[in-house]
Amino acid sequence: MSIDVANESGVPADEERLSRLARYVLDAMRVHPLAELSVVLVDEEPMTDLHVRWMDEPGPTDVLSFPMDELRPGGPGRTSDPGVLGDVIICPQVAARQAEQAGHSAQDEIDLLCTHGILHLLGYDHAEPEEHKEMFGIQGEILEGWRRSLDEVS
Repeated sequence: MSIDVANESGVPADEERLSRLARYVLDAMRVHPLAELSVVLVDEEPMTDLHVRWMDEPGPTDVLSFPMDELRPGGPGRTSDPGVLGDVIICPQVAARQAEQAGHSAQDEIDLLCTHGILHLLGYDHAEPEEHKEMFGIQGEILEGWRRSLDEVS
């Protein structure tokens, strides 16, 4: 599995942890081992540009996903097709503000946003109540498992 993590934000970040988290999410969703993913951390200005350009909404946002090959998760006993999953773009400054409001660490918020972005790449959405329930349920289960795996290593 090819996972590229680039920090273009100027904010210190644990790129290795993000790579391990992305691999954990992709494994949990049974994504083919030959799939490719890019995670990029950017400052507020480039995130604002992307948000305006692609979502037609003002200001920076926390995370954007840009799917490539429209891969879908695998199922019991099978993985997804191989291909390029796409790009997850995260803004650490927005994440830090949201983390403070939520009462958890900026790293926890970035983990959440990375997971959320990957789920979007896999076709999940939260526009409708049923979609929201499904996506956020899966997201919560994955993050809970991720945290348990970190505790086991410590």
